[in-house]
Amino acid sequence: MANTSYLSDEKAHPIPLLSKHGIGAVFLVTVIAVIAWLLYSTISWMLDDQRLPLSKIVLQGELTHVSAADVQDAFGQLEHIGSFMSQDINVLQHSVEQIPWVSQASVRKQWPDTVKVFLTEYQAVAIWNGISLLDVNGVVFNGDLTQLEQEQAKLYGPDGSQVDVLSTYRDSNNSLKQLGLSISSLVLNDRRAWQIILDNGIRLELGKDSLKERLLRFIALYQELGDKASKVSYIDLRYDTGAAVGWYQDLQDELQDGTQTK
Repeated sequence: MANTSYLSDEKAHPIPLLSKHGIGAVFLVTVIAVIAWLLYSTISWMLDDQRLPLSKIVLQGELTHVSAADVQDAFGQLEHIGSFMSQDINVLQHSVEQIPWVSQASVRKQWPDTVKVFLTEYQAVAIWNGISLLDVNGVVFNGDLTQLEQEQAKLYGPDGSQVDVLSTYRDSNNSLKQLGLSISSLVLNDRRAWQIILDNGIRLELGKDSLKERLLRFIALYQELGDKASKVSYIDLRYDTGAAVGWYQDLQDELQDGTQTK
């Protein structure tokens, strides 16, 4: 009998489509988890203050009164300095802006551990109320008076009057140049009256009104005095016309009379 072969009616069962999708989903979730872990690890490493500490300062700008030590001291006042990645640059900038002679500051970070600080200093043009300084724009700042490179005019006035006082000083000083004189001190008192002390020691009482006209009157009078000007102690110009002149000799006589009376 011939051999007879039989084919089974059973068919192979294919992998369900849902199972394929499940494997793909698991693979995708795994990849996302790995990427997330890598990102977390990297960020944690970068934010670790021990990993990327800010350890160098580069100071830039035309500086006379501010040093690298001043910047270090300013940073040292902060409670905490973070890493290259975590430190807020605005916090660093605000801290150096508190240095007395600093007018403007720009701070940026340079990889991996450097802070670059560019500073602009105030330019002092006068001493304000005996304890502070005025810059060219009339801004009051608390620079160290002992660091002044040259003698500055002394300006006085009520709080908030510094711009007006500085402007009056500049205009008046410019007018006095024709006499070879300059202002040593200018005062605006609480009653808004002006007083000027010149570099030759003469005191001018100018009052509240007609400041420019009274200053021109002084210039004309000073030219008339000639050599006698060296004996003038003060000139009171608080009149509609003319002026009252106080002489050093009169002052000496008054002092002598006072001594004899005692």
